Amino acid sequence: MSWLSKQLLLLHRMSMIAFVDLLLVSRVLGQSVPASPEHPWHGSAEFSMKGDTGRAGDSRFAVDQSKTYSLPELIDLAEAHNPATRAAWERARSQAAALGITRSELYPTLAAAAISHTESVQAFFGDRFHGQAIQSFELALDLNYTVFDFGARSGRIDAARARLLSANFAFNDTHRNVIDQVEKAYYRLLSSIGQEDSAQASLANAKAVEQAAQERLTNGLATLPDVLEARSAKAQAEYDLQSALGAEEIARGDLATAIGTSASVAIKVQPLDQLPTPDSISETVEETIDRAFAQRPDLMQQLAEVRTAIARLKEARAAYYPTLGVDVSPAVPSLYGIQQPFHWSHTSDLTGSLSFNLSWTVFDGGARKRRLAQAQADTRAAEAQTNLKKNQIVDEVWTAYSNLNTAFRQHRAAVALLEAANQSYDAALESYKYGLRNLLDVTAAQRSLAQARSADVFARTQVLTALADLAFTTGESIQANRGGSHP
Repeated sequence: MSWLSKQLLLLHRMSMIAFVDLLLVSRVLGQSVPASPEHPWHGSAEFSMKGDTGRAGDSRFAVDQSKTYSLPELIDLAEAHNPATRAAWERARSQAAALGITRSELYPTLAAAAISHTESVQAFFGDRFHGQAIQSFELALDLNYTVFDFGARSGRIDAARARLLSANFAFNDTHRNVIDQVEKAYYRLLSSIGQEDSAQASLANAKAVEQAAQERLTNGLATLPDVLEARSAKAQAEYDLQSALGAEEIARGDLATAIGTSASVAIKVQPLDQLPTPDSISETVEETIDRAFAQRPDLMQQLAEVRTAIARLKEARAAYYPTLGVDVSPAVPSLYGIQQPFHWSHTSDLTGSLSFNLSWTVFDGGARKRRLAQAQADTRAAEAQTNLKKNQIVDEVWTAYSNLNTAFRQHRAAVALLEAANQSYDAALESYKYGLRNLLDVTAAQRSLAQARSADVFARTQVLTALADLAFTTGESIQANRGGSHP
């Protein structure tokens, strides 16, 4: 086989290998758009992503299902295990690292390099070429430092510091939202448990009415329609009980998810009758609003955004001034060389350079002017957004305060309603047994009692929910947890 044939065969083999590699890469990395708008897209990348979901970290934890948890204990679990607090914490840590990067501009940069170089050439000297070889070894340093820049670096550092402050307040606000999520889920669960108890009592009442109707029918004192009406009322009570049981299951799943574990985990909580229910609030609405201004982390975060905008404005103004930098580059070369017909030669000495660089942008087509205008507009927008946030807080506190007072009044009315409904039902049932009232009166009293029980449970949990909502709108819910640095 000739040399040319061998080269052609080698080239053919290399082409086939490259083609196979291209096919493999296209199968692994290739991705196409959906073929048509009528059908969902499916591809190999979808299956790889499904595998990634199984390998993702699972933050769920074991819950002691034999323990009865109080609300503070559930909040502690949520703050420690809810993924939202972990994500906000890591974002704050990222901003802390960004601040460290920006602060590093205050210090010089020092780079070191070790270089080895060999060169062999034919040098033309006189009337002939001479072989020449040079071997060099060099250790070099480069020190660069910005002496001053009229506030550009300090502006960037202030902006990074403000962004870290904003991230910290966002972290606090995440805790506020997680606490609110746990409290609302907790009170929904208490409400659903109370509604279940109410439905159980209503079913027992309906069964008592049915039994009384059946006894009167047996004694010839009632008619079959009376018994059927009583059975219908009992069936309605059983239906209401099943609805309450379903609501309780959903509320338990919501609470488990809020604390950061699986929705299928059963959590035992304190019953509603063990929780004190206040009946008034001593603080005025103006005092509550002032407290919200002093404590709301989202307002503090917005104020940090104003600081960020001011720092960027400072950096934009510094662009109109020059910057002065210094660069020091010492080096220690070691050179070896030979040129025929001479012997090897060597030299070594300290070399380097020292330079000052004064840089001043004289003309940039208006870029600095536009950046300054942009920074000024961002500052005014951040200040306006702060005023908007304050107005929003006032509205939220006013609404929460009003809802709480309404809940107090509803609770007092519900207590009176339940007492009256109990007396009315007892009297109607007793009168029916003696033939003084008809069955419709008894079933109506039974339905009114069931509604009164439901209203009482709702009113009690509504007071607790309104209190939690007021604590959320004022930022009071996170004050007891101040000072923590970990999620």
